[in-house]
Amino acid sequence: MKTSLTILYAEDDQDIQMIASMALSDIGGFKVHLCNNGAEALEQVPSVQPDLILLDVMMPQMDGPSALVALQQSLGDELPPVVFITAKASSQEITRLMSMGASDVITKPFDPMTLADDVMNCWRQAQHD
Repeated sequence: MKTSLTILYAEDDQDIQMIASMALSDIGGFKVHLCNNGAEALEQVPSVQPDLILLDVMMPQMDGPSALVALQQSLGDELPPVVFITAKASSQEITRLMSMGASDVITKPFDPMTLADDVMNCWRQAQHD
């Protein structure tokens, strides 16, 4: 599966950034832009113009849910699909994130070998919604 989707991934853990970036670019063929928190994601969205945004839920300075709200306010209907990646994947938390407008939620620890497929499935599903 090779694609040229551009992904913006906000994640504060450098190890997870590296693993996810390798999985998404090397296995999935995605163009991946990394940032360390939601505030950086907000700054990068206009120049990166991502097809999909991955947000860690818990980050310093601006967490994923706060970033989603800010992105919704600034981009409105132009907002690409947003997928949360979180270790706190209780059914209530997933329901809360989805009700905020997330396209999907991927749980940590994720499988690096299937992450690209999971993200592609999230993107495809968002195209049909």
